[in-house]
Amino acid sequence: MFDTILIANRGEIACRVIETARKMGVRCVAVYSDADRAARHVELADEAVHIGGSVPAESYLKGDVIIEAALETGAQAIHPGYGFLSENPDFVEAVEKAGLVFIGPSASAIRAMGLKDAAKTLMDQAGVPVVPGYHGDNQDAAHLAAEAEKIGYPVLIKAVAGGGGKGMRLVDAAGQFDDALESARSEAAKAFGNDAVLIEKFVEKPRHIEVQVFGDGTRAVHLFERDCSLQRRHQKVIEEAPAPGMTEEMRTAMGQAGVRAAEAIGYAGAGTVEFIVDGSDGLRTDGFWFMEMNTRLQVEHPVTEAITGVDLVEWQLRVASGEALPARQEDLSINGHSFEARLYAEDVPKGFLPATGTLAHLKFPPDARADTGVRTGDEISPFYDPMIAKLTTHGATRAVALRRLSTALATCEVAGTVTNLSFLGALAAHKGFAAGDVDTGLIARDIEDLVVEPDPGPREVALAGLAASGALDLAGAEVGFALWVPVGRLQGLRRGDDTYEMRIRTLSEDAHDIVMEDAVVEARRVGGRWQLNGKVAPDVVVAGGQVTVFAQYGMSFDIIDPLDRDSTAAGDAAVIEAPMPGLVKSVHAKPGQKVAQGDRLAVLEAMKMEHSLLAARDGIVAEVLVTEGDQVTAGAALVRLEDEAEAA
Repeated sequence: MFDTILIANRGEIACRVIETARKMGVRCVAVYSDADRAARHVELADEAVHIGGSVPAESYLKGDVIIEAALETGAQAIHPGYGFLSENPDFVEAVEKAGLVFIGPSASAIRAMGLKDAAKTLMDQAGVPVVPGYHGDNQDAAHLAAEAEKIGYPVLIKAVAGGGGKGMRLVDAAGQFDDALESARSEAAKAFGNDAVLIEKFVEKPRHIEVQVFGDGTRAVHLFERDCSLQRRHQKVIEEAPAPGMTEEMRTAMGQAGVRAAEAIGYAGAGTVEFIVDGSDGLRTDGFWFMEMNTRLQVEHPVTEAITGVDLVEWQLRVASGEALPARQEDLSINGHSFEARLYAEDVPKGFLPATGTLAHLKFPPDARADTGVRTGDEISPFYDPMIAKLTTHGATRAVALRRLSTALATCEVAGTVTNLSFLGALAAHKGFAAGDVDTGLIARDIEDLVVEPDPGPREVALAGLAASGALDLAGAEVGFALWVPVGRLQGLRRGDDTYEMRIRTLSEDAHDIVMEDAVVEARRVGGRWQLNGKVAPDVVVAGGQVTVFAQYGMSFDIIDPLDRDSTAAGDAAVIEAPMPGLVKSVHAKPGQKVAQGDRLAVLEAMKMEHSLLAARDGIVAEVLVTEGDQVTAGAALVRLEDEAEAA
């Protein structure tokens, strides 16, 4: 076994690897960027090395610097985590050339699965079922259109080097094919530097079911399946294991296909073989097809660990150090059911816009596994994925595990940034999902019902006002009567476009009445806990001019300064501002240009995603205040518009 390993990653996966390595007595070296100087993974590691700037290209993607750090700190092996360099075969070869061990598959195995068209050909030869389609080298548009006709519409155009939904277009009829092909190629070229595509049959009610495999370079086993069908824009949201509705016959067939895929490329370590499954008429052994193989540990691996009792990171370290597979297929079994929900800092009602902020408060539920790379006081940075944590629950049955997930989401407390907690809670309560009726289109179909802003009631507003005013912690001289009348104070709050005004009448340090326009709430402290109209009040936190009440997945209110009543004024639609910190990727507006509402003026890159900034109204571009490559803060003015009359 290794004495020391270096973890070439950050955030929750770096912390996750450190946790297991520490239990095994293995010393851990972390690497960090400028933005991560005080990060949780740096604190947990035995040693940490600074490797460059905040942008991944200046730090976590610099393989040579990472290898040098490993050599200087005495590490014998490098664990890549996932993302960044984890599936880069050139990095694997450089690690091995330096005399180090790469904790993962060989460079040849990664290359074999790197291009989707070549991987599908290889899998077809290995006897793994592949979706009907065209994966050839002829990229002539007319030839591709003819192949689509042979396959039969609807079809999917997919970038061969794709991922995350980029370079993918659904085509329902032949008349749409040419435009969709041009669009897919353009996006693929920009995202991957490769505009080649493949054509596949589109499955009408698709489910995304993947098989966890583990190999030692010669032999492989599978650790059963995960269902990852709950997706938004091809990004997984909630995963579970095992898959609902799975039969033993289907599980055996999929597991064997996954093992054949792994053994066909001499796979070593943890990997995932992803299948698209036709869920229109139950699960059938002739209704699943290979999509791709992820040659690394998956984000959703905790659900597999929960149902098998296997620590996949421990297996990775053991096999990479030269041990044989820790278990035979017949040694592995399923115990109960598990769910994982991905908690993100994102503004769901605004189209799942990634968010930043300082975590003023962070508390995870005690009965759920929380994989996280952040703590209270940490900043959600614009440079990386805005994941706060993965919450995993387990139960003897699917219903029990789902109930525990719902409870975990409802009792998770986050303040300082907006989150997708409410959205996750709505998903966990979705009747179709609860019944196991899932497919990849569920979220898109029911998005309006799933994206609902929490509506604060009088109790929540009153509690926020009490906390904002400091009345929850009054004592001594602060409590009393003025001319035999209870002491009163005015308090204002703002939430979105709504403002709340209230008068707080203090009767004693343990009693207040909160008088609002249409309600009166009695707050009384009983046995050390506050009650509102006789019901126990939820937790609340005040930080940075904002108060958060932990009810309905968390509701935040801005505290209105009584000396600054004009702060409620609406913004100016003539000024286009950055909705978050980020990099100005491109500028499309020019001074004097006439624009219409909805025209794209600039593109901002933040949280690994691109966001188009659109004109809020018709007008003339008066000023362009940024240039391509500028790093801007949230609220920074980018473009100013004026009316045609003003420009004349």
